[in-house]
Amino acid sequence: MEEHVLDTLIEHQVSSKTSRPKLAQPRMYKVILLNDDYTPMDFVVNVVIKFFNKSEAEATRIMLRIHEHGKAICGIYTKDVAESKVAQINNYTRVCEYPLLCCTEVK
Repeated sequence: MEEHVLDTLIEHQVSSKTSRPKLAQPRMYKVILLNDDYTPMDFVVNVVIKFFNKSEAEATRIMLRIHEHGKAICGIYTKDVAESKVAQINNYTRVCEYPLLCCTEVK
């Protein structure tokens, strides 16, 4: 009798573990800086270092990509984090009186 109860408990545990709904991975967003003709390159490098925690060498590579291709991905985040970074960067560049723009795109 005890074996039957034990088997039933084990089956219940296994079935309850497998019946849990699977959670989907959150949608990720690219945070992108856009090129303009007025923002100095060193300011762009400083923004990348300050807001994306990149090294100076990595920030310089990103800045050159922005300059050569018109835009560059600076990081990939969940929606809330990406939108916060965009708002912070656009506010910062506005306060510093530069037209540098940041936006998001779905990955």
